[in-house]
Amino acid sequence: MSRPPLPPFDATTAAQKVRMAEDAWNSRDPARVALAYTEDSRWRNRSEFLQGREAIAAFLTRKWQREIDYRLIKELWAFTGNRIAVRFAYEWRDDSGQWFRSYGNENWEFDEHGLMRVRIASINDLAIKESERLYHWPHGPRPDDHPSLSQLGL
Repeated sequence: MSRPPLPPFDATTAAQKVRMAEDAWNSRDPARVALAYTEDSRWRNRSEFLQGREAIAAFLTRKWQREIDYRLIKELWAFTGNRIAVRFAYEWRDDSGQWFRSYGNENWEFDEHGLMRVRIASINDLAIKESERLYHWPHGPRPDDHPSLSQLGL
């Protein structure tokens, strides 16, 4: 299976890869998202270590059951060869109605087929008031005219 764009990345293809990942994660579909990773993909997400698509899909299922009304924006930070560095922020609420903005960085490594074989994520959560939310688009991909992280000052 191949997932273009393929490495080695340039500025255009790295940005495309980041936006494709953002759109997939905003679908909140664990099975769809897991297909972007190699069968034996290795993850570190906060303090949790995962390996393989099944573990990734199970993790994402738990995540989106807890993180209600999830909306994510990713932004390309750097790239070289088969690696991409991304910064991101997402908003979500818990089942008590408390809103959060989670900020983080990811380091990605891809195989020759464009599948992610390593994902290392560091994330911090900040409680926010509902009135401080910045992401208001309907469930699904971020609209093309919605501001980026840099445009929002994040």
